[in-house]
Amino acid sequence: MSSAASNAVSNAVSIASQVSNYLPGNPVTREFEAIAHIASAGPGLSWKIYSGFKKSNQQDVSLFVFEKRSLDRWDRQHRELLLEQLRKGIAQLTRLRHPQILTVQHPLEESRDSLAFATEPVLGSLANVLGSGCHNLPMPMPSALQGYKLEDVEIKYGFIQVCEGLQFLHESVKAVHCSISLDTVVVSQQGAWKLFGFDFCLSNSAPPDAQPLWQFPEYRPSLPSPCLPPLEYLAPECITDSHQVKPSADMYSVGVLVTAVFNSGKPYTAHKGDLEGYKRAWKELERVSGHQLVGVPEGLREEVRKLLHPNPQSRPTAQRFGQTGYFSDISVKTLSYLDQLFQWDNMQKSQFYKGLPQLIPQLPHRVALLRVVPALVQESVNASMVPFILPVVLLVAERATDEEFVKHILPHLKPIMKITDPVQVTIFTRVIFLCGQG
Repeated sequence: MSSAASNAVSNAVSIASQVSNYLPGNPVTREFEAIAHIASAGPGLSWKIYSGFKKSNQQDVSLFVFEKRSLDRWDRQHRELLLEQLRKGIAQLTRLRHPQILTVQHPLEESRDSLAFATEPVLGSLANVLGSGCHNLPMPMPSALQGYKLEDVEIKYGFIQVCEGLQFLHESVKAVHCSISLDTVVVSQQGAWKLFGFDFCLSNSAPPDAQPLWQFPEYRPSLPSPCLPPLEYLAPECITDSHQVKPSADMYSVGVLVTAVFNSGKPYTAHKGDLEGYKRAWKELERVSGHQLVGVPEGLREEVRKLLHPNPQSRPTAQRFGQTGYFSDISVKTLSYLDQLFQWDNMQKSQFYKGLPQLIPQLPHRVALLRVVPALVQESVNASMVPFILPVVLLVAERATDEEFVKHILPHLKPIMKITDPVQVTIFTRVIFLCGQG
């Protein structure tokens, strides 16, 4: 055996040995296999995230793991409080079904040492992606996160997705998240932004025919920090008037989130200090000026100022903020249309596909590769659409490296090549040509 092969085998054995210790005794291991520690998420980045797969069908998943030993520094009462909070958050997440809320593939399982559940594959939290949150991250940092830079279109469409998730939560579920932050927005492997971290979520406590009512529990600084929502993202009324908490509290958090995303992960309120410091800062919110919103694009500053207003009634709703003009450009519309394809008939789809070759060069390559290609190949089950889809897929393939082509494009082309249609000759010829260029 060559030295390189020996090293590979040795590394594989080492990784397998480490993985066997990730989920000792947890029932989730009956159906899923963990591969590697890749990220972290949730309030305080409490959950470690592992890449993995389902044993029965090899489907890729992410495994979220909370190690109970991390609670050893707290007393028994606080440990149980935090565990119950984590259980509640995942139970709420599992019940929710929406494209902009993280999809649970297997519900929460518990053992003596850990809590664990499986979700759709994710890259990590926004905190991981921006490099501002390293707690529970493996070292060295995973290669997928090293040097990762959010593209302009990813940020714009990401905020639209956050608003769509919150609109569903506020209007359909009648709930308030109460913990929107860089830690609780996760990025899927394809780059979509999804809501997570429902540990502090408030359900409507009013009778069926009455106006919705949400009561925020008393904020107790004496509790361990993991038992509290992040203060720098928390709306003032959650502290000063907890009986009047409404969905607008989440929109304040979105405003802080915007400032963090455009300021290398540092929210506008990060420097305020303790609870008394925040109370003083909240009194100044009405006078926030544009130049204080470091990094926020000029076309977005006025809306962010409204989101940060101390008066909840002055804040835009999730729907209204998601419709802000700053978020509307051709690249964002392209991604939005791709997410709506299932609602269209063949004529509408073919017209959209015909215009895509002109739009692809305007999209960052990563976005075209991970967002456009998967959306298109889902349509390959409709044979009549293949002639429209294929030119776009091959256009993206021309910019792909050999590794990207093999990993992200070739697996999608193989099933298409089996379709008994004359167009497959062209597909096969082009695939050989592209592979030969490597």
